[in-house]
Amino acid sequence: MGGGKAASVNQAPTYRGRAPASPQASAAARGSSKKADTRCEVKLRSVLWRSGARFRKNVKELPGCPDIVFSRVRLAIFCDGDFWHGRNWPERKSKLARGANACYWLAKIERNRMRDLERTAVLEADGWTVLRFWEAEILSDVEAVSRRILDCLKGLTSAP
Repeated sequence: MGGGKAASVNQAPTYRGRAPASPQASAAARGSSKKADTRCEVKLRSVLWRSGARFRKNVKELPGCPDIVFSRVRLAIFCDGDFWHGRNWPERKSKLARGANACYWLAKIERNRMRDLERTAVLEADGWTVLRFWEAEILSDVEAVSRRILDCLKGLTSAP
């Protein structure tokens, strides 16, 4: 990655040899980006809790550490950040390719997307239902997202 070579999708991106573009970039590199309790997660959990749904959050024992888990019915929910998980990927990929540190960001987000698919497949193979929602989807209409989850819960609890 460092000497101008493109990294494979499976290779972890690295900041080695790169100068931070800004204080914000330095903070992100140190891992100050929230991994749990993001605004969209908190908003969705609040609506679900008020509706009477009871769940666990950020279950580390499951692949991908789902944001919301209904263990009894084996339902795992992920709230995927638009940037980090590549929402509108073709458009975002094109923009990132023209920006600073393009190799790093393309490899980073492509790897995140692959990891999402892998973890979803592992959970589903183990009998879990997996729902993934985009951050923008949750923030723009949390009630609709909540209804989809509650409908899925009803379907899973009424299944034989």
